[in-house]
Amino acid sequence: MIPVIFASSVLAFPMTIASFLSPEGGFYKFVQRFFYPGQPIYLVIYAVFIFLFSYFYTAVTFNPADVADNLKKYGGFIPGIRPGRPTAEYLDKVLTRITSAGALFLTIVALLPYLLGPLTGISQIGFGGTSLLIAVGVAIDTMKQIEGELVMRQYEGFLK
Repeated sequence: MIPVIFASSVLAFPMTIASFLSPEGGFYKFVQRFFYPGQPIYLVIYAVFIFLFSYFYTAVTFNPADVADNLKKYGGFIPGIRPGRPTAEYLDKVLTRITSAGALFLTIVALLPYLLGPLTGISQIGFGGTSLLIAVGVAIDTMKQIEGELVMRQYEGFLK
């Protein structure tokens, strides 16, 4: 969700600046034409920003070298991979693959309301793809918490 928030914030900045200017001005008309949500150029820039911010956020929050050092320090290892630098390289390679798939999925989900509107003829979709992600995440977390409470009390399960 953080890459979507970053991308939408960066793209909202030109509209914010333009709102302070005269509606007859050239900059205002330019921003209104290209940076208004739903415009094709806006969607392309939005998709690129989501993808790039996904990699940026992953790079900021996860450091493969630190994880490899901690694994080595505490006696852990990845089977078939030598401890130290080879582990860091392996983690970086896996992280890049996972981030690519996640960034693509996040981009598709974030753009889905904009793309479904013209296809279905519905001009305003009540909630976006990111709202759906949040709702599903909260539902899954709630189910896990309920399962944990039931297991703690030695019941078989919530849905069984």
